[in-house]
Order: sequence, then structure tokens, then C-alpha cells
Amino acid sequence: MLTDRRRFLESAFLGAAAAVTQSSSRAATGRALGIPGPYPGRVVAIEHAGCIASGVYQPEPVRNMVDRGMKELTGAPTGQDAWRALFTKGDVVGIKVSPVGGPTLCSDASVLHAIFDGLNQAGVPDDKIVVFNRYREEALECGIDKWLRPGMRFTAPSPRYDESQLAIEGYDPNHFMEMAVVKEGDDPNNPRSRRSYVSRVVTTEVNKIINVPVLKHHQSAGVTVTLKNMSHGFVNNVNRSHSTPTLNACGMFIPSVVSLPIIRQKVVLHIVDAVRASYHGGPGAKPQFIWEPKTMYFGTDPVALDKTGLKVIDAKRQAVGMATVALSKPDSASHFLNCQVEHIEIAGALGLGEFSDSKIHVNQIRLA
Repeated sequence: MLTDRRRFLESAFLGAAAAVTQSSSRAATGRALGIPGPYPGRVVAIEHAGCIASGVYQPEPVRNMVDRGMKELTGAPTGQDAWRALFTKGDVVGIKVSPVGGPTLCSDASVLHAIFDGLNQAGVPDDKIVVFNRYREEALECGIDKWLRPGMRFTAPSPRYDESQLAIEGYDPNHFMEMAVVKEGDDPNNPRSRRSYVSRVVTTEVNKIINVPVLKHHQSAGVTVTLKNMSHGFVNNVNRSHSTPTLNACGMFIPSVVSLPIIRQKVVLHIVDAVRASYHGGPGAKPQFIWEPKTMYFGTDPVALDKTGLKVIDAKRQAVGMATVALSKPDSASHFLNCQVEHIEIAGALGLGEFSDSKIHVNQIRLA
């Protein structure tokens, strides 16, 4: 009886989700690569005590972490073989960075350089690598454009953050997620108010994407790891998903965007930077809530990675006497009524990866 009721509720929930959201996005399906990819449920955690010193990332330990992480993820005997398992000559690869936390809590140059080296080993030249972010100004403030090698390109569909977010320049009108949530002041009868369009760099400029988030707390979504770095980094009109502390739709918005076929097909690898991370007050970088796990996580399954990341953040919060993210209440550093960590479980229900602990295997390796 309980099993039947659970199945009924799951079916009702997914049916309701379909009723309030719809999408326009067509892409080839049935490929081994993509989301959840060839390694569902597999998470590789590489820790290195020397990867950061006095707040500065150390390039050689980081390079060793990336090399080992890729080999453990793919089971390949060499780093080159590991990168060739996912990338090949002829690919044009986009790398989604995460500068939302500013220079203090941003994707790091040493991590990007290790990824560049790996792609080169797989036969992807520098002029076929595109680093991107949703807002140009945000990335430039962190100096990300200066980390690129000759021939590489940085791009962003929007010049800077703005409250409207309805401009479609830089976005593809043929690929969008429609959801019955609009910001105050926007016309609910205007399709643009209800839609989030995918950026052209995702739809037309690259054929594969590496997602490189930083492990962080987030006031509305609970955590921002792989899923949110895509949902709020690949499309426009995102602030409607969490426009006030009580008008919060991140739980459904995030998986609805990531489930678009054009995104599922193209994102083939996630490398989570938890060398430095935040456990409260996110997504910004409040110094009192930043710590150094000195770990990087590798996988093709964003749900398994986010479930793992949530546990890491919750463990840190409990260690300092705080409630878990899901049970947290508003305070001076985090204003939202409920942190919607359920976006991870909903993503699992939509087939974006493994949510059940019994299906997630975390391979933890300490290099030094």
C-alpha cells in the first residue's frame, strides 16, 4: 500500500511539473555521453593537503588532482586515455566557470590550466576551447579572461547583471524552458516573461561542455554545485526563480532547465572545485563562512555530485553548530525562508542522475 501510494505521489508530482513547465529544445539523444553520462552514480573525490597554501592554489598539486581524478573516473591507465574517453580531436569544448563568489571564491586559474592540458592531450587544440559565463563583467572582475592561452576565447551572452533579464541578445530563441513563474512587474502574458532562453554559446558554438562549479551554500537553492551552475549559468531570466525570500521556485526551476535536451546532450563532465568552499551566506563569499576542504570532485552525474556536495556542506555546518541546509532558518546572512535543496532529488526523479545513496559510490582518495 505504501509503495503504491509513493508511486502515485511521484506520478502526480511529475505530472504537475509537466503542467507548469514546458520547453522547446531538440537535440540528438541516445548518446553515451551527456547527463547522467557513462558513469551514473560514480563520484571521485581527490583530496590533497598541499593544493592550497596561504589562500593561494598550488598549480602542481592541483594538476595531480585533476590527472588522478580523471583516471579514477574513467578507469583509464593514463591521463591522456582518461581525457580521450570523453573528448576527441574535432570537438569544440565549452568550459562553464563560476565567478559568482568574486575573486575570493571563484574558479581558479590552476584548475582551468589543468583542464586545458587535459583537453590538449585528447587532441582538442587551444583554438577549440571556449570559456564562458553568463555575465561578462562578473568574470572579468575575477580576471578569468587573463587566464586564457593564445587562441582561446572567452564569451558571455550578457554584459552584466541586470534586474530585467529579458534581453534575448546572446540567447537562442529556439531553445528555452517555459515555466509559469514571472517577476513582479513583468507581463505574464508575454512569453519572454515566462521563458528562460539558452545562451548561443551552449546551443551553437560548442559541441561539448565541461561544468566547473565551486562548492557553495546558496540562500534559495540550498547549495549551488553542478546543477545550479548550469540552470542559472546557461539561460536568461533566472532571477524569477528566486525573486523574494518567499517567492522561491528553485526546487523546480533548476531541474527543468537542466533537463533540456540541448543541455543534457552537451554537458559531458563536471569538475567540482572544493579546494575552497562556503557553508553559509552563499552564493557570495562571506569570509566567516569559507573553509578549505582541499578536495576536487569528478563525475558525469550531476545529481550524485550535488547530493555528495550537500552532505559535505551539511557536515561542516553541523561541525560548527549549525542546522543542516534543509532545516536552516533565515538569519542575517541568509534571508530565504526555505532553502530548496529538493532540486537535487527532483533532478534525480527526472532522470538527470542518481539520488539514492544506495546507487551513489564515492571513491575518496587522499594524495598527500
